[in-house]
Amino acid sequence: MDRFKAYRIHADGDATKAGFESLTLDDLSPGDVVIRVRYSSINYKDALAATGAGKILRRSPLIGGIDLAGTVVSSRDARYHDGDAVLVTGCGLSETHDGGYAEYARVPGDWVIPIPEGLDGRSVMAIGTAGFAAALAIQKMELNGLVPARGAVVVTGASGGVGSVAIDMLAGRGYEVVAVSGKPEADAYLLGLGAARILRRQDLDLGKRPMERALWAGAIDNVGGETLAWLTRTVDFGGSIASVGLAGGADLRTTVMPFILRGANLLGVSAAATVRDTRLELWRRIAGDLKPRHFAELVTREIAFDALPDVFREYLRGVVIGRTVVRIGAAEP
Repeated sequence: MDRFKAYRIHADGDATKAGFESLTLDDLSPGDVVIRVRYSSINYKDALAATGAGKILRRSPLIGGIDLAGTVVSSRDARYHDGDAVLVTGCGLSETHDGGYAEYARVPGDWVIPIPEGLDGRSVMAIGTAGFAAALAIQKMELNGLVPARGAVVVTGASGGVGSVAIDMLAGRGYEVVAVSGKPEADAYLLGLGAARILRRQDLDLGKRPMERALWAGAIDNVGGETLAWLTRTVDFGGSIASVGLAGGADLRTTVMPFILRGANLLGVSAAATVRDTRLELWRRIAGDLKPRHFAELVTREIAFDALPDVFREYLRGVVIGRTVVRIGAAEP
């Protein structure tokens, strides 16, 4: 096979260098399935890895990109055949294994998910790890009793990838969704996805008591820190909080009182560590009852592979709205 283009990250102590390189399959991490990558996406984690702002890589060098979608070109795993449309999200991509920012990828067969009927490579990358995490959060909350009749669900970090897809999915299932955002310029976008109302992040009264007035039947939190602590104080009886991100900090200063007096549930969401059976089930749901209704609005930008390095700093500055799809190879037939 000829040489191909890949966006490779070299991390040496505190120094990180990333750029396009010409590689062969022999340069890739081992695996059973070789995929011609057609699309990837950008997640906050990708920006941390590519810039060195976060210690994401556990070995170096690695190809970046925690998401990929494409077609199988060869497989030693009997479950996959040439031409199969597949996706991989998380699973150690761009952490311990070469990721999706390359024209070809090689991965273990257990990581590979057939693209469900009703979706294609571009649409699954519009969802990506961020949207998969949103779907996983919703599934966990519903398994803990969340239904639309119980009341409003609040989504923090609403204009980001996880928040955007979560709003679309929740509204599609009949929930009243309240978006928390610090970006007035994103209001029309969030309302278009299905948010019933918007709270300005900087105007929130976070309170100081162990429990404040109950406001939410559920919450999807992308922020952590003081915001997550506020959610523990304001979630209603039996309510669930899905903790997905830590853009606002990793500390959590709260008390046990919401858990023992209101029966609150704090649910951890790790998209990367989700077991295969759950991945298969959840991608089927994403193609079905959790399918976003606003793909055109969710993908606020589609970029060519060559433009990839110019975008990462925007994620670190927190100015990105919605999802960015990266066009790696030729468009799907």
